[in-house]
Amino acid sequence: MDGNKKDDRIEERVELSILYDFYGALLKENQQRMFEACILEDYNFTEIAQEEGISRQGVYDSIRRSTKQLREYEERLGLVEKFEKQKKLAKKIHQQLQELPLEKENNHLEKINEMLQKILEE
Repeated sequence: MDGNKKDDRIEERVELSILYDFYGALLKENQQRMFEACILEDYNFTEIAQEEGISRQGVYDSIRRSTKQLREYEERLGLVEKFEKQKKLAKKIHQQLQELPLEKENNHLEKINEMLQKILEE
């Protein structure tokens, strides 16, 4: 497999995993099971089809529909984009705080810095 195609596939899986984290609960239960098996657990369509008792094409169609739905949810609601923007902003604020000379008696800045660190770790 070409390196770029493999990288693109990995990037797509990461994107879909993030979308699933935000919107997966909005999918039907059977869509959730198949999506998780395919995207998160890396089962192939044949394995999922056997487990679900449906055709390989049925699995493919379900994954394709689920992917489309997740992307439509993001297009309409934009929660992932908002989250990413907030995380970048928190990172910038954290960096700015790191550059400030912290005085021992300034507990407020230390607490803010600690809270931002926790946000960035999640």
